[in-house]
Amino acid sequence: MTKITRLDTGPRMSQAVIHGETIYLAGQVGSPGESVTEQTKTILANVDSLLERSGSDKSRILQATIWLDDMAHFAEMNAVWDAWVDQANSPARACGESKLATPDYKVEIIIVAAKAE
Repeated sequence: MTKITRLDTGPRMSQAVIHGETIYLAGQVGSPGESVTEQTKTILANVDSLLERSGSDKSRILQATIWLDDMAHFAEMNAVWDAWVDQANSPARACGESKLATPDYKVEIIIVAAKAE
C-alpha cells in the first residue's frame, strides 16, 4: 500500500497531502485586505514553501487551478504568476471566477505537483 503523508493537518483539512510521487496542495489564499497582487505573491510564496517541504519545487507542478473573485483581476494576477512560474516547465492551468470563502479573498490557487526524483 502506498504511504500517505499529510502536512499541517487540522480538523478540517491538510495543507498538503503526499501520495506516492504526487503532491496535492490545499487551496492557498493570501491575507484579507491585501490587493490581488499581494494576495497572489503571498499564495505563491506559500506554494514554494509547501512544495519544498514536500520534496518538490515549482518546476514540477503538474496542474494549477486558479479561482478569482472577479475575472477583472485576471491581468493583475497573471502579472505576478508570469514572473513566478517556471516558464520552461509551465503546468496545465485553468482559471475561473468564483465566490471565495469570504469577500476578503480575491485569489485562491490549488496545485498538484510531482515529487522530485
